[in-house]
Amino acid sequence: MNKLFDRIKAQFARFGKLFNGKSLKQAVATTYGSFARWFEPYNIFTKRTNHTLATNETIFAAISRLSNSLASLPLKLLDKNFNQVTDHPIAELLTYSPNPNMNAFEFLRTMEVLRNTTGNAYAIKDYDSRYQVRALWILDPSRVTEVIETTTKELWYEIQGDNGIYYVHNMDVVHVKHIHGYGYRGISPIDVLRNTVDFEGKIKQLSLDMMDSAVKASFILQLAANVGDEKKKEIYENFRKFYSENGGVLIQELGVKIDPIKRELLDTKVFEAEKITRTRVASVFNLPAYMLGETQGINYNSMEQLALEFVQGTLGVNVVQYEKEFNRKLLTPEERRRGLYWKFNLKALLRGNTKDQAEYYFKGVRSMWLTPNEIRALEDLPPMEGGDKLYRSKDMEPIDTPIPLPKGVKTQ
Repeated sequence: MNKLFDRIKAQFARFGKLFNGKSLKQAVATTYGSFARWFEPYNIFTKRTNHTLATNETIFAAISRLSNSLASLPLKLLDKNFNQVTDHPIAELLTYSPNPNMNAFEFLRTMEVLRNTTGNAYAIKDYDSRYQVRALWILDPSRVTEVIETTTKELWYEIQGDNGIYYVHNMDVVHVKHIHGYGYRGISPIDVLRNTVDFEGKIKQLSLDMMDSAVKASFILQLAANVGDEKKKEIYENFRKFYSENGGVLIQELGVKIDPIKRELLDTKVFEAEKITRTRVASVFNLPAYMLGETQGINYNSMEQLALEFVQGTLGVNVVQYEKEFNRKLLTPEERRRGLYWKFNLKALLRGNTKDQAEYYFKGVRSMWLTPNEIRALEDLPPMEGGDKLYRSKDMEPIDTPIPLPKGVKTQ
């Protein structure tokens, strides 16, 4: 036993010489070299849970807007003639139910939420006995790592499963992500906003601490002469009772002066910090600032213009990534050569008011680039007989109707 204690004491003595007055951080750097980053800013061996999405209203609003908007877009499999393909197994999968637990809306929204929180969203293809895709299962991004095979230089995904580690080829995993540098893993927007979120949290906490430690009194009661403690208590009690029984009305008596204490309930720095957060969150997620409540300088005379800014500047970029990934990994090379491709309909978010929409339809028919049945489909109305033809504007007759020739003119 004595030898055991001697060894423990010697070990402490060795660490004492190692530290030699240095900080823990310096000692760790000296002992473990590059592994010092394990202990800063967080210890990786301590369980960390990211609650930013659930605790920051601005980030939650931004991600809700992005994910709900993308999941609401109609997604279709089209051929080279722009006709919708419905008899394809993958079309059935993505249109209705990518897996037995989710509908198409939930699947796309969850993928977009994961992409905007962790920077990456993964869905692995599940094959049946005939090697046909029967489901797309969303993976936990924290369990997926991108690796490159040494000889072929192809991308594989290392997945930490419940029963061990699996390696899956990149063509078997749908991967949508945020921007990144060298490599294949997207950068988390929440990591980019970490300093902004921490700054806002500290400002709010400081304001709450000041409110908790502030004097709660609302009035200063000045007396004309010095009075004893008993008299002070009597005057205070009369003051309090009269105030409560008369709806907050006070009568200032001779020899008594009542001054209200003026103070701000919230520090204006809180609102300034929130404004900074809204601006930075909008910038990181590439969102128009008005969508996060920033109304300064916004002109609401044209809601269509604001919607166009969001669709073209934000959603348009995001949906292209999904389309390219679906085309590459959910269609065979032969199907792509036949002209099949996936397409989100961004026009679904650009519906104007009734007047503008009617003008759009009117010009579409008169200019012969919209048929009546195409318009009826946009308005969720059934097709009508003869409505699949284009009409020229002279008499609104079918475009294939022969034009009558003037008298005396003969056809050659």
